[in-house]
Amino acid sequence: MHQYSKGWFVKELRAKGILVHPQLKTHLGKFKESELRNLYYRYVEQQPDTEQS
Repeated sequence: MHQYSKGWFVKELRAKGILVHPQLKTHLGKFKESELRNLYYRYVEQQPDTEQS
């Protein structure tokens, strides 16, 4: 599967336990690739910066 394809984003989000859209509660397969990319970067790629006060 090509990295950064729609299916890849769905697979990565599901691996993190995100099976439906966090706000809309809609199945991930109904979203466009760009929307899935935004979700991915918001929930998967975010780095917790708790050490900086």
